[in-house]
Amino acid sequence: MIFISLFLSFLQIGAFSFGGGYAAMPLIREQVVTSHGWLSPSDFTDLVTIAEMTPGPIAVNAATFVGSQVAGIPGALVSTLGVILPSCLFVTLLAWLYARYRDLSLMQGILLSLRPAVVSMIFAAGVSILLPTLFANGTISFLAANFHIRAAVIFVSALICLRRFRLNPIMVMIGCGAAELAAQMLIHLL
Repeated sequence: MIFISLFLSFLQIGAFSFGGGYAAMPLIREQVVTSHGWLSPSDFTDLVTIAEMTPGPIAVNAATFVGSQVAGIPGALVSTLGVILPSCLFVTLLAWLYARYRDLSLMQGILLSLRPAVVSMIFAAGVSILLPTLFANGTISFLAANFHIRAAVIFVSALICLRRFRLNPIMVMIGCGAAELAAQMLIHLL
């Protein structure tokens, strides 16, 4: 049954996505694109964009989006419940453990050892979003037919705006959207 599949898939994502929404993206991609085929790779890129633009946690937004695409509103509810249930249970347990054992060196060692894993998951999420955006087939190839030069220019411009000029990320997102809209309008006029 599809509802059980949705619930169990997002339960796994919720249980193993330490580090937040970006760290969950490789897990979500594995479940919804590779394992179940609920979304295509290009649909997954759209999912990431929509989940990032809408208010709330990215993993919850992604679960709601995928669930609604696969099985309507009941699917959205089941997927969302699956992704938030582990967090509710883990946070309750961890809050109790941390309050009780926060001064223990073992606890500090565990927290310190999780940091590299979280950074690597966030990096993997970034790469899984970047490759299909810049390359038509999602793999690195600088052949003219495969490389999206406009996306690369917008990406590099956004990086410069964020890192060098420290512009507000929301304004950079709006600017990138406006740049793409202007490029699309120019293409249609020509």
